[in-house]
Amino acid sequence: MLKDFADLSTPLIADACVRLGEPLRAAPAGILPVVPGGRVAGRALPTRHHGSVDVFLEAFGHAEPGDVLVVDNAGRDDEACIGDLAVLEAEAAGVAGVVVWGLHRDTPDLVEIGLPVFSYGRHAPGPVRVDPRDPDALVTARFGDHEVTGADVVFGDDDGVLFVTAARAAAVLEAARGLFHTEREQARRIRAGETLRAQTRFDAYLADRAEDPSYTFRQHLRRIGGAIEE
Repeated sequence: MLKDFADLSTPLIADACVRLGEPLRAAPAGILPVVPGGRVAGRALPTRHHGSVDVFLEAFGHAEPGDVLVVDNAGRDDEACIGDLAVLEAEAAGVAGVVVWGLHRDTPDLVEIGLPVFSYGRHAPGPVRVDPRDPDALVTARFGDHEVTGADVVFGDDDGVLFVTAARAAAVLEAARGLFHTEREQARRIRAGETLRAQTRFDAYLADRAEDPSYTFRQHLRRIGGAIEE
């Protein structure tokens, strides 16, 4: 999955979801890689943190190579639930990365380990609580407004994290790749002196909109095969 995502980006995945009518399931803004340039793409391995690392160790017991650990810590800002030992164990289990709805710690160690970790940011204190464990702690994870399960794929890069139903991931990647090639060609032509307004026949769009105020630029782009927004 990471190989298929290698030349793409989460903005392209997001635009592809919109183009295909797929649910747009983005992690909350601010979930970013600990190390800039970090990228993940793989099957979700959901966990709900309850104040103890045991839930992660149990999840690693049935992880498959390339899975991405998805940690639901309810977006808490009073504790870091992922640190160096959990990430080292994730790496040993073949997990490709970790995305946390919450905070991390042991930042220098995570940088040295190199496994992609995404979170809201760093925080020194770890959990001082142990709450009752949810029966579905290894089945589903909340991440912002979205529920994530093992039937989902995780994509993450410097622009954030997205979740896509695994059954639709190939179609979304294909659409994203088409958008990528269209946008790269548009960028090349701008650099060569042909403005984006000329490429998108913007004057014609304005004329059409004057005739029909409901006509949108997005409709126009789809009609002419352009891409800049979805």
